[in-house]
Amino acid sequence: MHEIDHKELLARLPAGTRRALLSQSDGPGLVRFGAHFGLVLLGAGLILAGVPGWPLLMVVQGLFIGFLFTPLHETIHRTAFRSEWLNTAVATVCGFAVLIAPHWFRYFHFAHHRFTHEPGRDPELEAGKPETLRAYLLYVSGGPVWVGNLKVLITNALGRRDDPFVPARARAKVVREARLFLCAYAGVLAVSLALQSAALLWVWVLPALLGQPFMRLYLLAEHTRCPHVANMLQNTRTTFTNRFVRFIAWNMPYHIEHHAYPAVPFHKLPQFHQVIKDELGCTQRGYARFHKDYVGALSEGRLGLKDQA
Repeated sequence: MHEIDHKELLARLPAGTRRALLSQSDGPGLVRFGAHFGLVLLGAGLILAGVPGWPLLMVVQGLFIGFLFTPLHETIHRTAFRSEWLNTAVATVCGFAVLIAPHWFRYFHFAHHRFTHEPGRDPELEAGKPETLRAYLLYVSGGPVWVGNLKVLITNALGRRDDPFVPARARAKVVREARLFLCAYAGVLAVSLALQSAALLWVWVLPALLGQPFMRLYLLAEHTRCPHVANMLQNTRTTFTNRFVRFIAWNMPYHIEHHAYPAVPFHKLPQFHQVIKDELGCTQRGYARFHKDYVGALSEGRLGLKDQA
C-alpha cells in the first residue's frame, strides 16, 4: 500500500480548499489573545487582591503564562493575524513574558520546521529528549528551559552566539533585540525595587516557574518517539484532547496539521484536520496516555521509537 507523504498530500489539495485554509484575518487572533491574556490579567488581579486560596491560584496563573508560548509561536509564523504589526506586537509581549526573544526564535523555529525531527539538523533535538526517569523529571520541572532561555538571551546580547540557523544579515538585529529585552527586564526590576513592591514576583515570576511543567508536558508529546523520517505525517504527533487544551494551546495539538502546512492559521487547523485526518500517521488520544506510555517505557528500559495509533 502506497504511503502518502505531506508533500503529495498538499499537492492533491483542490485550489479552493487551499484558498480557504490560507485566508487570514485579525478577528480570530484578537479574540483568542484577548481571552488568553485576559485570563493572565484576571489571575494577576485576584492574586494581588489576596482572594482566598491565592497561593494555589499562582499555579493556574503560571499555566496561562507558560502557554503564552503558543501565541508567540503563532505570531512568529505570521499567521495569527493578518496585520503584520499585530503579529510583531503580540510576539514581543508573549516573548517577553516567557523569556524568549521573538526574532531569534523565528530563525530557531523555522530551522525546526525545515529539518523536523532530523538528528544533527533540527535545533530542537540539540538538548535531547529524556531517556531516564531522572532526566524526565528534570525536563518536566522546567528548570533547564529557564536556564537555557536566559543563556540564549545573554549570549545573544554579548554577540557571542553563532547559531547556524541565524543568517549573517540578521545577527545584528538578534543582538539588538536581546539587549533590549535584558534592558527591559532590568528596568522592570529597578522599578519594583524602587517601589519596594513584590507584586511581579507573585503575579509573574513565581507563577511562571510553577506553570512551566505544564508547558513541558505539552511540548514533549509533539515529536518524542516519532520516527526520524522526512514525512511530516509521521515525524510529528497530533494529540486528541479537550477544548480547554486546544484553546490555551491555540490549536497546536493539531501538530501534524501544522507541520504539514505551516501557513494555515491556527483557527483553520480543525478544518484542515478534517481534510487530512485519514492520513495522520502518529497520533495519541490524550496527553495523559502519552506520558503514561512514555514513563512506562522509561521505567522498563524499553524506550525507543513507537508510533501511538
